[in-house]
Amino acid sequence: MASAQSLLRARDLAGIGIPTVALTRLVKSGKLERVSRGVYSLPDNTISEHRSLAEVALRVPKGVVCLLSALRVHAIGTQAPHEVWLAIEHQAPIPRLDRPAVHVVRMSAAARSEGVEIHVIDGVKVPVFSVAKTVADCFKYRNKIGLDVALEALRDAWVQRKITVDSLMHFATINRVANVIRPYVESVVA
Repeated sequence: MASAQSLLRARDLAGIGIPTVALTRLVKSGKLERVSRGVYSLPDNTISEHRSLAEVALRVPKGVVCLLSALRVHAIGTQAPHEVWLAIEHQAPIPRLDRPAVHVVRMSAAARSEGVEIHVIDGVKVPVFSVAKTVADCFKYRNKIGLDVALEALRDAWVQRKITVDSLMHFATINRVANVIRPYVESVVA
């Protein structure tokens, strides 16, 4: 199972009848390594660039990778965040992870459910916002990440032809930033 899926959760093994004591023994013998609390991997597994996103997706299954982390996944802009940016529901408790570091952004159910894509990273299904949704979110949260990051994301996504004006304005309307983003879109598209 560990060779088929590079990251394992303890509760996945418990679901198929393997006791957690077996994990402890495998870690002590060096056949598995503990990546973080409740997450295990083979010791010689190659680590991908986005492994921290897979770890967070396993530990916070209802979260969606957003903003700077989503820009990195889509190869837009120059941002290299040192923490995983994660969108959660308004009422959800803040995840307490020892590592990797997580920056939480609270979003309404409507804003969190639109534009979600599933990316498979290290054998784990990771929900990530689409490019157009991510760019619209950058403008919504421009006070947190900076207007320069939002403008860079808009320019890069447009130049790389990863967004259309219609898709961007759709998500800008959902985020209630259509009037904010319109002048910037007109200057980039023109």
